[in-house]
Amino acid sequence: MALTKEFKAKDIRETLAATGMKGKNITFLDDFSREQILSLYQSAEMLEPFMRTGTNLLQGKTLYTLFFQPSTRTRCSHENAMLRLGGNVITEADPLHNSSAAKNESLYDSLRVTSQYADVIVMRHPDDKEALGAIEELGSNGSPIISGGYGHVTHPTQGLLDSYSCYRAFGDLENATVVISSPDLSRARSGQSFALALAAMGARIVYTGTSELRTPDIIREKLTRMGARWEEHFDLNVKQHEELFADVGADLVYLPGCSVKKDDPNREDFMKKLSNHYISLEMLENIKKKTGKVVGVHHSLPRNPGEFDMAIDATEHELYFKAIGFSVAIRMALLAAVVGVN
Repeated sequence: MALTKEFKAKDIRETLAATGMKGKNITFLDDFSREQILSLYQSAEMLEPFMRTGTNLLQGKTLYTLFFQPSTRTRCSHENAMLRLGGNVITEADPLHNSSAAKNESLYDSLRVTSQYADVIVMRHPDDKEALGAIEELGSNGSPIISGGYGHVTHPTQGLLDSYSCYRAFGDLENATVVISSPDLSRARSGQSFALALAAMGARIVYTGTSELRTPDIIREKLTRMGARWEEHFDLNVKQHEELFADVGADLVYLPGCSVKKDDPNREDFMKKLSNHYISLEMLENIKKKTGKVVGVHHSLPRNPGEFDMAIDATEHELYFKAIGFSVAIRMALLAAVVGVN
């Protein structure tokens, strides 16, 4: 590294400002450049030492979490992150029963009201069109809103966590190949947001799914517009998946999990197709013998029996639990970037 006039000690305020996220809604990750996302990663890395001890970067600021769907990791990690930043949290985990939504208040009205209480909102909503419509109508009349998952198409905070975990594991993602594997790519919102983050960082993306449940057009269009390196494979069996992972030089296989609820009539069909995407420890060991490569396995969680071999938990291939260790730092960085630090 050459000595330059700009050489000086790191200042997290400058790194957060370089994200360009202050005051912005976080909806789709193609809204941000490689440099902006990299600045967010760098901010998160600077905040990792404070995940337990805390800091006062957002003292006096308030986060409102509004979750119309169940959540453990997304909601709790954002709340934890805000508290570690010295801020405050108002949480609503069941708005259809506990808020004025139960009295037929519109989502627009709810967001305009709660914006008076909070500096930033993290929202999860089952209908992406309703959520995006309300946010567009709100415009500048509300606090910035971070998507904690809208419908089946976007979950940017999960995409940032997954890509940050890869950045910490592999470094420069331009050299990484990530396989996104699901029998239903049409409803794999965490996988699709991960793909957008990977595309922004220059990684190679390999999809494998079923031909009748492909990646939504909105994501395909975004990837194409971004000039992403991506390809698709369909209707492979377990052995063919093993060969694919070895042939493409996969660094990581990502499983977006099942968004089909227990009472959904399509769940049985999903679980049947899932057997073709099963990852065993033996498969990973075979690939290592063939290529010399340790292929990581990542999952958005919660996981279902039959998705992959639980023996992977205790091996070098496991990333899904390790990623939770990075979740508070990346969400501390995201909240600080969106709210802004003086």
